[in-house]
Amino acid sequence: MPHTDFSSLPCLLLDERERLESTEGVSQETVIALFVNGRHAETAILSPGSLEEYTIGFLFSEEIIRSKDDIESIRIEENRISVLTTNPFRITGRRKTVLAGCGGSTSYIDTTSLPRIRDGSNPISLPVIREIISHLPGGKESAILIDRDGGIIASFHDIGCSPAVDRVIGYGLLNNLDFSGTVLGISGRITSEMVRRCLLAGIPIVVSTGQVTDLAARIADETNLCIISHTRDGRPACFSHPERIRGSV
Repeated sequence: MPHTDFSSLPCLLLDERERLESTEGVSQETVIALFVNGRHAETAILSPGSLEEYTIGFLFSEEIIRSKDDIESIRIEENRISVLTTNPFRITGRRKTVLAGCGGSTSYIDTTSLPRIRDGSNPISLPVIREIISHLPGGKESAILIDRDGGIIASFHDIGCSPAVDRVIGYGLLNNLDFSGTVLGISGRITSEMVRRCLLAGIPIVVSTGQVTDLAARIADETNLCIISHTRDGRPACFSHPERIRGSV
């Protein structure tokens, strides 16, 4: 699952007195064109590696497929991914419910058409939340999937947070994971788009080291999703459904 997505480049270290030749680690990125049943679906800028997980997670998050069983084959080439679905006449394009800040034809939020998180899922403890935050490194976009005891199920880094989350979801779908017993940790903002991805997968709790948008908080509240961010004073801030957290007075 881990993949080396960093390389070293020569650079000059600058200050007022001198310039020093050095090398610094940089993130790798690659441009990938994704085709579904011969039709161009997207061109993405991604970190290399784990492209099967990304493809399945992306198609699921875009509501092009409902499960991995909707995929007949995935062919990964250097800068191209070709997907055949089991029923290309039924699955012809995106059925995306919510689109936030990325362009497209959908410009409104209809929470009644989104899945809801089931009531009664087991709460997690504050120490597990703090452990999730400690696993999210600075300087790169990350997504990790944790079980209720704090064990890491999957961890991915990418150029952007959404592709990292798609990889996590794709990994779960490939491994027939029950997302209802998991927690998602991300290093980016919790936006309405992140909330939508969690609702589609059935992930009941998302924890972030970034900020929460007001729209994400409203949608999460209406759909039984618990969202938590890490504040500057070091305390987790819960914006919706605190009943999913135990050990907090």
